[in-house]
Amino acid sequence: MAPLATLLPCGTRLHLQHGPIDLVIGADGDREAAFAAAQARFETVLDELVSELPLLRSQLEPGSSLPRGAIAQRMDQATRPLCAKFITPMAAVAGAVADTILTAMCAATPLQRAYVNNGGDIALHLALGQSFASAMMDHEGRDLGRLEISHSDGISGIATSGRHGRSLSLGIADSVTVLARSAAQADAAATLIANDVDLPGHPGIHRRAADQLQSDSDLGEQSVVTHCEPLTLAKTHLALQAGYHRALDMQHAGHIIAAALFLQGESTLVGQTGFTSSHRTLLHA
Repeated sequence: MAPLATLLPCGTRLHLQHGPIDLVIGADGDREAAFAAAQARFETVLDELVSELPLLRSQLEPGSSLPRGAIAQRMDQATRPLCAKFITPMAAVAGAVADTILTAMCAATPLQRAYVNNGGDIALHLALGQSFASAMMDHEGRDLGRLEISHSDGISGIATSGRHGRSLSLGIADSVTVLARSAAQADAAATLIANDVDLPGHPGIHRRAADQLQSDSDLGEQSVVTHCEPLTLAKTHLALQAGYHRALDMQHAGHIIAAALFLQGESTLVGQTGFTSSHRTLLHA
């Protein structure tokens, strides 16, 4: 099936869809030129990824082969610095696709503000004086807080991961939202931080091998979370603390700018840029 492109009823957003890839795109400026560039670049995205899929689904190690395609290279660049823990380039696929389409749009015409939303992983362009605001919601539509970003924050990527998302998770986080300098970086980091929000061995956390749930999962035989029973407040805080320290290490290493972690009505923030949580927020020394 060929890629589909549809201007949404509002007239200001473009919907691009091909196989599992589903993008919603907005632009302020020469919208027609930006949308034409996005559509043209999108034509080959899925074929590019499929051509290297075995490599992109393989565990990434320092000596792993480099991919050939431009999108695959973005995925590799976002995940290779994080490969001390299990990760595959697929951890950055949604963000890398969003970054690629946004780059094509910005190369085609000057834009004041633009975004490419790939299932909640967002590549963002903000010119001087521009800002971007969004609500954060959980998987059931409950309010988690607000996200407000300005040009001066240097943020071009937003990504969310967790056990309720599109991908399987090794951890119990309801959601982890990360702000970074690219969507691919944010995507990879959100995956790993969400994995670390966990309580290994806890009897109330149920797990199954990833490949028993999705035969083609890049996680293979690794145990992913299928259900998490209600936790005590102390256990919730302990799990969030593990994720907090992972996010803090990533912030100090320059991989992310900020992160917001949520679990069973509690939250913790790393970096003050961009986030306002509606949950009670843990403070760490």
